[in-house]
Amino acid sequence: MSTPSKEATPEADAAAERRARDERWQISRRGWTVLLSFLIVVTLGLAGAFVPVPFVALGPGPTYDTLGAVENTQIVQVDGAQTHPTTGQLRMTTVSLKREVTLFSAFGLWVSGRYALAPREEYIRPGQTEDEVQQQNVKMFQDSQSDAEVAAMRFLNHPVKVVVNEVTSGAPADRVIEPGDRLLRVNGKQITQQDDVIVAVENTKPGQAIEIVLQRGGQERTVSVTLGKAPDDRPQGYMGIRGVDRADVPFKTTIHLQDVGGPSAGLIFSLAIVDRLTPDDLAGGQPIAGTGEIDVKGNVSPIGGIGFKLVAAAEDGAKTFLVPAANCAEAKADPPAGLQLIKVETLAGAVRALEDKKAGRPVPSC
Repeated sequence: MSTPSKEATPEADAAAERRARDERWQISRRGWTVLLSFLIVVTLGLAGAFVPVPFVALGPGPTYDTLGAVENTQIVQVDGAQTHPTTGQLRMTTVSLKREVTLFSAFGLWVSGRYALAPREEYIRPGQTEDEVQQQNVKMFQDSQSDAEVAAMRFLNHPVKVVVNEVTSGAPADRVIEPGDRLLRVNGKQITQQDDVIVAVENTKPGQAIEIVLQRGGQERTVSVTLGKAPDDRPQGYMGIRGVDRADVPFKTTIHLQDVGGPSAGLIFSLAIVDRLTPDDLAGGQPIAGTGEIDVKGNVSPIGGIGFKLVAAAEDGAKTFLVPAANCAEAKADPPAGLQLIKVETLAGAVRALEDKKAGRPVPSC
């Protein structure tokens, strides 16, 4: 006995078509997994490419021949004094600092082998803006230029003077002493170097009035300051000024170099000034590079990033590098091939080493 067939109806056909259409647009569990994985990969890719990480990248920076020129302007220029021809190069070196680093760029820089990563807070304090960092670096660079000039003048036996660089607002000396005043005597002590100012108030007490002889606008005058209590609770009296050494010479030394920050060019600037003002020709026709912070007495201090500076110097053709003594251990760990490392502790020592090198005599090495 046969089973009667069901006849199709328009309603049944429409329902079947809807079911087929819905099934075509349904995504399986595997499909959802693939789609979600794709979205995660895209999100991570965008984050890695555009979201900064809390690191900076350090690497070799540009070098500058301080005996040469930048954009047709002599880097170290002396006006009003006899200068002498120089040969060779005295290259100051820098470290490149990339502040905005993403995950992908950080990985790429690290893999290149030319850069190292460091925590951002070591170079930019929390809450500090990029402009503030730049201003701080420029200030250190300007101070290093002034200290380099003073160190060179002292080495060449030229006189120096002590001028007021800063007056703390609201301090006892505020509105009595002005920035730019030359200090001649403080509390009866003659001032010939900036350390004399500290010595002059060593045995004073808060509330004590002292006399200061200064020079302002070419006029000598005597003022009185009643000392206050030091912010750091030192027992001696407090004026609230900062005296610094400056060259006291009838000629002007100017360093023309922009967009460079930090204090580490001081040694090379001092050497360039000495080379300009003496007939010694310190570089002796050779490409010499170096680094080192210098104080007004000519002492050379260590700096950071010595490895990157060695690489930059070698890539720019230097064959000799002047290394602060305290950086020697790091410098000689992995120096570029063919780069001679000369250890320096003072400006006088650096000058002597370059003279010995030119004459073929032994030099202090790292």
